[in-house]
Parts: sequence; structure tokens; C-alpha cells
Amino acid sequence: MRYLRWIWAYPLVTATALVLLAVGVLAASGMPDVARWVATIWVAGIIVWTLVGMVRDVLRGHVGLDVLAVTAMVATLAVGEYLAGLVIVLMLAGGAALEDIAGRRARRDLRALLDRSPRTAHVVTGGESGAVESVKDVPIDEVAVGDILLVRPAEIVPVDAVLLSADAEFDESSLTGESLPVQRTEGDEVFSGAINGSRAVRVRATRRSADSQYQQIVALVHAAESSRAPVVRLADRFAVPFTAVSLVLAGTAWAISGDPVRFAEVLVLATPCPLLIAAPVAFLAGLSRAAKAGVIIKSGAVIEQLARVSSAAFDKTGTLTWGRPALVAVRPADGFTADEVLQFAASAEQYSTHVLAESVRRAALDRGLDLLPASDASEEATNGVTASVGGRPVTVGKPAYVAALTGTAPRETLDAGQAAAYVAIDRRFAGTIVLADDPRPDAPAVVAWLRETGVSRVAMFTG
Repeated sequence: MRYLRWIWAYPLVTATALVLLAVGVLAASGMPDVARWVATIWVAGIIVWTLVGMVRDVLRGHVGLDVLAVTAMVATLAVGEYLAGLVIVLMLAGGAALEDIAGRRARRDLRALLDRSPRTAHVVTGGESGAVESVKDVPIDEVAVGDILLVRPAEIVPVDAVLLSADAEFDESSLTGESLPVQRTEGDEVFSGAINGSRAVRVRATRRSADSQYQQIVALVHAAESSRAPVVRLADRFAVPFTAVSLVLAGTAWAISGDPVRFAEVLVLATPCPLLIAAPVAFLAGLSRAAKAGVIIKSGAVIEQLARVSSAAFDKTGTLTWGRPALVAVRPADGFTADEVLQFAASAEQYSTHVLAESVRRAALDRGLDLLPASDASEEATNGVTASVGGRPVTVGKPAYVAALTGTAPRETLDAGQAAAYVAIDRRFAGTIVLADDPRPDAPAVVAWLRETGVSRVAMFTG
């Protein structure tokens, strides 16, 4: 089915292949004159169609390798080598189709990233003068400034707003690159595109959808996607001198041999069909390979421009770092061991949806620690989780939350980018688990390699 779509999507390639097949059948059936006329009419039509586009390009000051290809097609028809003309047409059409496929794939991957943009918002109505409150889903474009919105757990904040709930945690990594959850309290500004934590909150819209942070980012990406940068393919830069040299050689061959067929043969040999096909194939492979690695490149022309890049800017989270918190250290209190603190904390965190809970569980498993069965688990959103692990009460969360149960929870001194989970076992402060988004081990080598290849300036974007 996919191949059928491609056949309909690129009719010039399909039609040329069918004409080539028909010409071969006619020639084999003893009708060479009919085969010649079919091929000649088709190639002549393609020449006229291509010339129209070439004239437009020349008026814009751009000359490409198509000039030589058209000249070769005219020469093949003039000397009766119609099969060679059909092959050149097939190469031109195939190269254009491959470039279009590469561009479509890049646009498809880009649209997939933008699909997470919120489409609707939960507007809270009523609640005044004794009226019963209700929640109504409306298109995001209909949200007005001042509307009260309900943002459910793990949902994306639809528009820029201020927080009405007492406190909440948001994942702002898509906006600022900060991999750790951000704590917000009543009255704080919350940007659209941030992902709500583990409990529902209320916010008051401060901007319309079109004016909000995330929608502006989406609009910029769409504008970049639809723009056409004034770049020239590397191969096209040599089109004029290469065409001139080819014509001189072809004319010389004709003059020496006295046979016009030699003129056409030289032009056919000089026609850069391998280059016209090889470049799109390479672009398609490069765009696909980059997309699999999470890198979206707009077009093959952009790949060529990378050779002249002198400055590079990287997002921190998920690019230079892993994009997820990892264990830095376990700092046990007196009477506890590091493995004990980590094992009991991870066992309790089995029932938590907090972003750091997954990191604690993964750290325990990486150390070869078994997660113990837990019961009577309860989570207080944005504060922490409590559970009975092996019959022992365990609490994991913020220092104030742990201190309320134990009477003490000394605050740890943390470096920039670090976060800590405080742990209590048997209602006693047991220690802290320090987490951070670690750099990728190959990041320094990549930056060093970029400098060696001529990228003189390397910058990092971070929130």
C-alpha cells in the first residue's frame, strides 16, 4: 500500500518508467519507428517542461546541473538516441522524488513533536453566588484572559497563567531544559507547555493561546518549517563551469570525428546522473539517521550547509545530559547504611508517580538491591510518600514533610542542578538521596571534535 502511494505521489517517475517499458516492448515487437516516436514525444515534452522551470531559475540568478541534462536530452533526440534521453529523464525525475521523500520525512518527524501541543482546556464555570461549579472543555483558542482552568495530573498547561492552588510541581523541561521538577506556589506564573505533576491544580489564564509561551514556540517552528532558505546545493555551484567544459569537449569530439553522435555521447557521459541520484539518496539516509537520533533537519540543503558551520548551540537537557535524574550519592544518617536507605526508599517509591521516584527505583536496581514489598502506601502530592516496608514505616519526600514526622531532617548542601529526597525509617531521619541530571560521557569528546573540525564557538542553552 505504501508503494502504491509513492507511485501516485510521483507521477513523473511512474510515467517515465512506463514509457521506457512500452518503448522496450514496441522495439522488441518489431515496431522500432513507433517506439522512437513515443520516446521522442515524451522526452521532448519533458524538455519543454524543464525549460520553463530553468528559465524561472535563471531569472532568479540560479543555474543548476539541470542545464547540462537538458542539453544532453536535446542532443540525444537530435541524433536519434532516444533510449539515452529516456534514461536521463528517469534520473532527473528519480532524484527530485528522492529529495521530496527526504523532505516529507523530516516534516513528518517535526509534526510528531508538535502534536503534543494542547488542543483543549478545562474551563471552570459557576461557583459564584452559590452557583454549582462545572468544568467545560473548550478549544484552546476560546480561552479568555481571566478564565479559571483546571489542569489535571500529567496534563500540559494550555495557556500562560498564574497558579491559584496552594502549591504544585511542573515539568518545564520542554521550555527551559530543566530536567528536575519545578515547585510553584500560589500566585506564581505558570507557562503553557509545562506538564503538571501528580495532582490537579487550578490556574487563571493571563494570556490568550496565541500569545502564550508554548504556542509562540510552535508558531516559530511552523514558520521555520515553511520557509525557504536561500541556499544553493553544492553541486549546483559547479554547474556553469562544468557545463561549459562539457560543451567544449563535446564540440571538439564532433569536430575531430565529424560525427554528431560523438557530440551527444560526450554530453550523455558528462550528464551528472549519478550525482543527481546519489545526492538525494545520501540526504535521505542522513535525514533518516538523524531523525532516529532525535535530530530533525529541515532539508538536504541544510545538511550541506553544516560543512560551513562556525558556531554551535546545544540544549542541555537530553542533549548534553541524559535528560533524567541519576543517583549522585546516598548520605546515610548515623545508624543506617547507604544501601539500607536506598533500598527502603526505593521500595516505598514504588507507589509514587513523582519524577524522582523512578530515578530512586532505578538507582536501587542498578546497585543490585531488591525492592521489598510495601503496604499502606499513600502519597501527598508535591510533598512525599509514606509506606510500610517490611513492617517498618518509611517516609520519602521533602525535608519539611519528613521533619514533620521525625522532628528533624537536616537540609543538605547541594550543587547547582542537584535535588535531594529525604528519607525516614522507623520515624527516624535515615539520610538523603542526592540526584542530578548527569552529562553524557561522550559530550566532552563531541564538543572537542567540533572544535577540531572548525566550529570555533560552542554555546549551551539552559534554563
